[in-house]
Amino acid sequence: MKRRLGVAVVVLIGLGGYATWQFGLLERWGLIETKTNGLTLYGNVDIRQVELGFRVAGRIAELRLQEGDAVKKGDLLASLDDRPFMDALDVASAEFAAREADMRKFAGGSRPQEIAQARANVAEREATLANATHLVERRTALVRDGTISREAYEDAVRARDEARARLQSMRESLKLVTAGFREEDIEAAKATLAAAGARVETAKTSLADTQLHAPDDGIILSRVREPGAIVAAGATVYTLSLIDPVWIRAYVSEPQLGRIAPGMKVQVFTDSAPGKPYNGQIGYISPVAEFTPKTVETADLRSDLVYRLRVVVTNPDRSLRQGMPVTVRLAEAETAASR
Repeated sequence: MKRRLGVAVVVLIGLGGYATWQFGLLERWGLIETKTNGLTLYGNVDIRQVELGFRVAGRIAELRLQEGDAVKKGDLLASLDDRPFMDALDVASAEFAAREADMRKFAGGSRPQEIAQARANVAEREATLANATHLVERRTALVRDGTISREAYEDAVRARDEARARLQSMRESLKLVTAGFREEDIEAAKATLAAAGARVETAKTSLADTQLHAPDDGIILSRVREPGAIVAAGATVYTLSLIDPVWIRAYVSEPQLGRIAPGMKVQVFTDSAPGKPYNGQIGYISPVAEFTPKTVETADLRSDLVYRLRVVVTNPDRSLRQGMPVTVRLAEAETAASR
């Protein structure tokens, strides 16, 4: 019985070898076609992370989220004590109001009352000059007759000349009041007003920066600070893991480089759910070769040069986590098309 069983095993092995040899010949001659799995690569999930912080320094007033919370783009995550920034805005607004009032004064020119006052001063000086001139004329005749002294005559002449000079000064003042402010003064007032307006906008921006909003959809990975902490501008408060895009960082050896190209469709498999493939496509192939990283598994020696590539997953979910090892498979049709 044992002898018959041994003969049967030998016969089956021989038939299997013969069938394999025949199958290989038929495949080599092109009479039959076998299906292969295409190119298989290995890599790791690479999810972008964002270190979130305030653009201004201050004291944290509120942190709304905990680690693991999901956020949507634009959600309010945290806020600073805004009292100092509101005070700064009030100061800037008051300064702007003062500069705006100055600008209205320069733009409007002299008031009618100021012009009327200047004209009245001119009329007064004209009357004073007329009286002084008349007095000089009278004393000229008297000094000739010897009725008055030469000194009295010269005093009248000096009073007339002084009245003439004062009249000329008042006339120039009237011209200035009538003409209004100089163009250079008006331009300087405009520049001062613009600077005050810029300080108001800066204060508004600083006030808005006391609130921290999510830049995109994601998951809170870490909460670095707590309410009451004093933080510097740019200090990390939250670490956010973005939901989209999700990349696969993989490597391909130089002999296989010609079998892939950007845009090729792939499927991504994880060890935790091998029956649930993710769809993706090759988005980037590095133009520079590098040595195989220790974390990458390939069939070639680890000292071989490889090229880094990026696979963009088109249907990611929360099961794909940072650093997770994955298998990337290209369909045979894709590799054949690239060849």
